[in-house]
Amino acid sequence: MNDSLKFKRATYHLWTFTASKLISTFGAQVYAFAISFYILKMTGSASSFAANLICNILPRTLIGPFAGYIADTYSRKVIVIAAQLVSTVAIFGLLLYSLFYTLSLPAIYITTVILSIASTFSSVGFTSSITGLVDEKRIQKAMSLNQMAASMAAVASPAIGGVLYGAVSIPFFLAIYGVASLLGAIIESTMNFSLFANRNVEKSTVAKESMFASIKDGISYIRLQPILMAIIWTALLINFFMGALQVGYSFLLIEKLKIISSHFGFIEGAMAAGMLFISGYLAARKEFQSPLIISKRGIAGLGILMSLVTLPLLVPLPYGGMFAFYASLSLLNGALLPLINTPLQVLMMKLIDDDYKGRVFSVLETMAMALMPASMILFGFLYDVLPAPWILFGSSFLLILTVSILMRPSVIRNATTFDQKPVNEQTNRAIS
Repeated sequence: MNDSLKFKRATYHLWTFTASKLISTFGAQVYAFAISFYILKMTGSASSFAANLICNILPRTLIGPFAGYIADTYSRKVIVIAAQLVSTVAIFGLLLYSLFYTLSLPAIYITTVILSIASTFSSVGFTSSITGLVDEKRIQKAMSLNQMAASMAAVASPAIGGVLYGAVSIPFFLAIYGVASLLGAIIESTMNFSLFANRNVEKSTVAKESMFASIKDGISYIRLQPILMAIIWTALLINFFMGALQVGYSFLLIEKLKIISSHFGFIEGAMAAGMLFISGYLAARKEFQSPLIISKRGIAGLGILMSLVTLPLLVPLPYGGMFAFYASLSLLNGALLPLINTPLQVLMMKLIDDDYKGRVFSVLETMAMALMPASMILFGFLYDVLPAPWILFGSSFLLILTVSILMRPSVIRNATTFDQKPVNEQTNRAIS
């Protein structure tokens, strides 16, 4: 295929990739919103809500390395489509169950586990394929459009979910997710995942290794790249402390402050609006020269916003003022997330060799979420026995302290110096 046709095909991928993400994420967000409200209204317990989060996080942590090995060994297109179809079957299975029986927590938890496993394979396969779908000059645009699609879905889905919740039944929400997941699989089937890929599955040495040897090789590759090590350890501890907000945010607003469902949906949508605005900005601008610095500042900002969540608990506000406060906080929170994630994702896309992408991204995902199940259990328990301000202020302080230590100036300078070396030299060091 000549360069002109490849460029046109890559342009097609930019939009089909975005459309697939928009549709599937919209369905998933509507489902997550409805299920979260259903669990909290049914049980009134932060622990039950945290248990569903654990059912999402724990399988991703355990299955991640295996998913990376599969993504580096077999066709990534087949993996992505198969994972999407498994999600479709799982959600339609829960739909049928809800029509014949009363929807129960065990059924929800089992479905969450299946969706989590399928999502892991889909996420690792898709992330590993970005450099195969689009040309190098448009990687940041692809990542930003991907984030914009997720944000657009997140803007609409909580608002729609908040309005529909109570007006329609849970099976209606399940049907939305099932149809969206199926449409996503159909769109993905039209894409060429190896258009720009620098790999050959049939000749890959990964296929000749045992799974454990292959995973070990991927870990060795990471250990020889300081920038990847810095990102892993930062993500590991930051995600642990962010568990305080993940568990507590919905619990505080719904149970403690009595925010009604439609208003809570708009608050969630404000976060997505912030993500959408900044993602559009990143899609149009050139890459950051020092992505780790941008990420460090963004994480510190998240820590500050986490502490501000407690303000209406300490200083009583009228309902309208409380709604406006949390909507503004969510908008700022959403604006910070792309500034943390996108520059680092583009950096890693260019830094990691194609034959290692699956294993590296799966290890990153696994390590980033390794402490999250413990975080969900710990904070779910703490919110039932301690005042929320103590938990959020303490987590905010530890979050800022952690990023200050792990991304101290000397680490950023060393990582930047290493990143300026040719990618081939880094790869040779890793596999030697």
